[in-house]
Amino acid sequence: MSEAYKEEGIMAKIIVVGSNHAGTAAINTILDNYKGNEVVVYDKNTNISFLGCGMALWIGQQIHSGDGLFYASPEGLAAKGAKIHMNAEVTAINPTKKTITVTVDGVEKEDSYDKLILATGSNPVVLPVPGHDLENIQLVKLYQNAKEVIEKLQAQPDIKDVVVMGAGYIGVELAEAFERLGKHVVMLDMADRIMPRNFDVKFTDMMMENMKAHNIEIRLGEGVQKFEGKDGKVCAVVTDKGTYKADMVISAVGFKPNSALGGDLFARFANNAYLTNNKFETSQKDIYAIGDCTTEFDNSTGKESYIALATNAVRSGVVAAHNACGTAIESLGVQGASGICIYNLKMVTVGLTVAAAAKAGIEVSYTDFEDTQKPAFMEVENPKVSIRIVYRKNDRVVVGAQLASTYDMSAQINMFSLAIQEKVTIDRIALLDLFFMPHFNQPYNYVTMAALTAK
Repeated sequence: MSEAYKEEGIMAKIIVVGSNHAGTAAINTILDNYKGNEVVVYDKNTNISFLGCGMALWIGQQIHSGDGLFYASPEGLAAKGAKIHMNAEVTAINPTKKTITVTVDGVEKEDSYDKLILATGSNPVVLPVPGHDLENIQLVKLYQNAKEVIEKLQAQPDIKDVVVMGAGYIGVELAEAFERLGKHVVMLDMADRIMPRNFDVKFTDMMMENMKAHNIEIRLGEGVQKFEGKDGKVCAVVTDKGTYKADMVISAVGFKPNSALGGDLFARFANNAYLTNNKFETSQKDIYAIGDCTTEFDNSTGKESYIALATNAVRSGVVAAHNACGTAIESLGVQGASGICIYNLKMVTVGLTVAAAAKAGIEVSYTDFEDTQKPAFMEVENPKVSIRIVYRKNDRVVVGAQLASTYDMSAQINMFSLAIQEKVTIDRIALLDLFFMPHFNQPYNYVTMAALTAK
């Protein structure tokens, strides 16, 4: 960024509301690049930068402490010059006066800003059904949530039956975690398959078989109607199709943007997220929104979208911070690259699935291929890799990809993310210069062959 701008030492008071992934990225960007600014942080929580994606590993004892799931601390940011206020809830914004109302440790006050960055994240969805307030019905979002689950498992050895509500990434990961602890696990979802937003049927079927092989009971197309309790604790989950014994229930049915702050002051997306441009500016001057509370431009559809991922949050924080400090840069957009590993089955995805393209009204074709990672003559473990590349019919531009294998082929998805961002066609992928060495891959590898065989 502009060295001249840094040397000028232009002073501005920048308030950041929220300091998890997006907020932490914004704070660090300002402190590391623009030394003349005052950075004030307000956060409702007692900790920052919790990597929730590692929560299932901690609960399932694949890692034995949650301490490593933090990459920043309030003390560390304070040491760099930020004024950090934890246990602080911002309740109102006045864009005309450029002030916020905030309650810190029970005391309400007003604070002023030159620039305001909203990084309020998302909240878990709570099913409003009878019995939802029974003990041992657990949300899974924060460090405190994971810690509470672990402490209850230790204190209540009679917890044998666990029902996981929700078959997205978090639900699938937690189902594995509890099965690894020797629990009987039932996973419920209203959808007709698991992870439907991320993968097509061919790939979700692989994961379902993988989970069933590890004794996880999967019940799909079922809506939860109520929870039954005994002595104040949950004992069963009742759906429209059955009743399931439950000593603990994990609620992982989804998230919604935590974007109530400011109300009608801001333009909104369909799900009430703050609507922002490619600089993450809201409809109010000098106010930015980043991370899970806001929108991103989706390169696979060419439209604004809501894609809540930690990686997207970090980039949005970097972009907004530079703009707030006077360096005009824009987001390149996102493709929603993500992945999951369950019982060593690794699945990665980016952009649109065939099903998602149909829902978006985008006419696509796709090409599938499967082959071993390395040549057959290699006398090593040599798993197969399945790949699907999705591309638009009209111009053959790649808009999505999915891969699955027990081999770690995850880095391939980064190439497809760039391909979507840069509007690369399937025909250019077919002629792409991909290196070959038998230790790593095949001369006619699955990426090349999938593209070459595309119709």
